[in-house]
Amino acid sequence: MRIIGGTHRRSLLPVPDLPGLRPTPDRVRETLFNWLGQDLSGWRCWDAFAGSGALGLEAASRGAREVVLLELVAAQVRALQQTVARLKLDGVQVRAGDGVQSLRQAAGQGWDLVFLDPPFAQPQLVEPCLRAAHAATATDGLCYLESDHQWDEATLAACGWRVAKAGKAAAVHYQLLDKLTSLT
Repeated sequence: MRIIGGTHRRSLLPVPDLPGLRPTPDRVRETLFNWLGQDLSGWRCWDAFAGSGALGLEAASRGAREVVLLELVAAQVRALQQTVARLKLDGVQVRAGDGVQSLRQAAGQGWDLVFLDPPFAQPQLVEPCLRAAHAATATDGLCYLESDHQWDEATLAACGWRVAKAGKAAAVHYQLLDKLTSLT
């Protein structure tokens, strides 16, 4: 697995064999960053279920000034710290913790983009994460959601989001979400 764009293009990202870890495929990341634009200079991004770090590291490679990679599995936290050190990505912080709880603690911090790619085996995490991401993002903030199914408009609106773009690649459904002004 590699970073596909920006200053660290072609840099290898180690992917350990951990249960439930499925890095975002290159094709999906390419589509996502075409939607976002190739230059994320100045952006602040939060990756709530970092896993391999592919999404957050891709954002950092494309100029994001601050990226938080949050991961629950201790071995993966260490691997992410090593990758960040090897790539000399000063604006990237690796934190250990629960994705939902950490996002809740980030309420009011005005993040530009939150990446949500929770384990497919835990769909109950999605709605609390979407609500927490709504509180953590700026007024014009975005959320990227990756799941094993397409989330419906009513559920997303109840969590404060609407679909801007959506796609599917194999078993992966992905949606770029615009923030609504309030939860419905």
